[in-house]
Amino acid sequence: MGKLKKSLVPVLLALALITPMARLDAVANGVEQSDLEGIISDTAGSILKMATDPGIGQTGGDWAVTALARSGAQVPDGFFQIYYDNAAGQISDLEGVLSTSKYSEYSRVAIAMSAIGTDPGDIGGFDMIAPLRDFDATVFQGINGPAFAIVAFGASGRIDDPIVDMYIGDILSRQLNDGGFSMSGTDSDPDTTAIAITALSVYARNGAGGRTDVPQAIDRGLERLSALQQGTGGFTSYASTNSESVSQTIIALCSLGISIDDGRFVKNGNTLMDNLLTYYVKGGGFEHEIGNGVNQMATEQALCALAAFWRQQTGQCFIYDMSDAPAFAPGAQGYGLPGKHPDVTAPGISDAGELFDGIGANSGKSATRAEFIAALIYALGLKTAGDTPAFTDVSAGSLFMHAINTAYSYGIVGGRGGGIFDPDGLMTRQEAATAVARASRLCGLGEGVLFDETAIRNLLSPFIDYRGVAPWASEALAFCYYFGILDDSGIEIDPNGVVSIGEAAGMMYKMLEKSRLLVS
Repeated sequence: MGKLKKSLVPVLLALALITPMARLDAVANGVEQSDLEGIISDTAGSILKMATDPGIGQTGGDWAVTALARSGAQVPDGFFQIYYDNAAGQISDLEGVLSTSKYSEYSRVAIAMSAIGTDPGDIGGFDMIAPLRDFDATVFQGINGPAFAIVAFGASGRIDDPIVDMYIGDILSRQLNDGGFSMSGTDSDPDTTAIAITALSVYARNGAGGRTDVPQAIDRGLERLSALQQGTGGFTSYASTNSESVSQTIIALCSLGISIDDGRFVKNGNTLMDNLLTYYVKGGGFEHEIGNGVNQMATEQALCALAAFWRQQTGQCFIYDMSDAPAFAPGAQGYGLPGKHPDVTAPGISDAGELFDGIGANSGKSATRAEFIAALIYALGLKTAGDTPAFTDVSAGSLFMHAINTAYSYGIVGGRGGGIFDPDGLMTRQEAATAVARASRLCGLGEGVLFDETAIRNLLSPFIDYRGVAPWASEALAFCYYFGILDDSGIEIDPNGVVSIGEAAGMMYKMLEKSRLLVS
């Protein structure tokens, strides 16, 4: 979205509940042991709120999926299918080339695919592991390239690939004199050091190929991390005292089977978990820096850390050991979103122009209310019903009577009051948004996502005429902008402006696209 990131606005209602687990042996910040289960659940819910349409991406995508899959949290049925399909579509569109300079893009996708139980070596016919066998291209971006490549090889069950030993050598060559690691320069960075230790540990867990230099490098890295840790139990990375460095260190320790209360990582009585929870915002989510509000990347990394800790405490596989991931069969979830109304069948639209073909309207013409509703009912594939007009100004047997009746029966339209529908009146933008938002809910789009007054204001206030939106239409317009059904690149909403056939078709096409009801 152009004006406001999606992570700021929706309110998710009870989408994620944590599965039964052993009590976690930590108390932090006055948070009782049992409350940590709620924190994991809230954090998962916060991520689901942010990642409504997951696909390939640094946030709201691969790491979110990995964190959710490995945390023990329940996710809506079909969530991982949506991620898989979106990612497979993106990979296909890019012809398998995610990047030519940042190969951690391939690693991130491979890790997420492994987390949901599918082989990253075959994503719609494309191999996300193969690019990582290009040593020069992978190490080009710096230490994150080989580090996450090792994690990806390990997560996908390919740790014995000969290229892994080369990446180990590259990482060891980057270790600084003080034992730490950095993206650049000679000053050790805790975040980078923790990531390097995690990568080395993935290799070490599998025997380290008999190498003695790997455990030695890990020990030196741990010693430096301990020295970098502050009295609060946390870290400062590149002048920012932040939660992500703490999260990565928790993951590193758990990867080595080191207890969270290991004396090397307890400062002034503060453990890493104590510090991480100072960034927790009650109700779900973590801050990057204290006082700056919930941050999507920080929240996703925090859930990875919580998942690593929980898995250690409950005797499960390490977070990046995906050998226990349930097998995933792409396509098993079927057509459409999980919450789709069973009556929504959709006719198999592949082009927006098809939506108004049946009424012979041209794209530049203004859409009448009757034409708009007829096309919308067609798009949904709802069976028309009712021979008695629902509105006094819609005559029995008229061309659009059944479509209007159907829309009324499903709560898509309510007329203009007094039993009047005004079929020949022109459809305004706020009326169109209201109808499409309600239709989208029938498609399962935005299931569990509501918009409070603050969310609505945040979405609409960037437009100069937002105060002209009718109160009854504000939530629907917010919904349409949030899900990309309406284009938010302009400066006006023009709520009372008339929509053209072309614009109407575009809105309905976007609704079907977001609801996974298009055919390729």
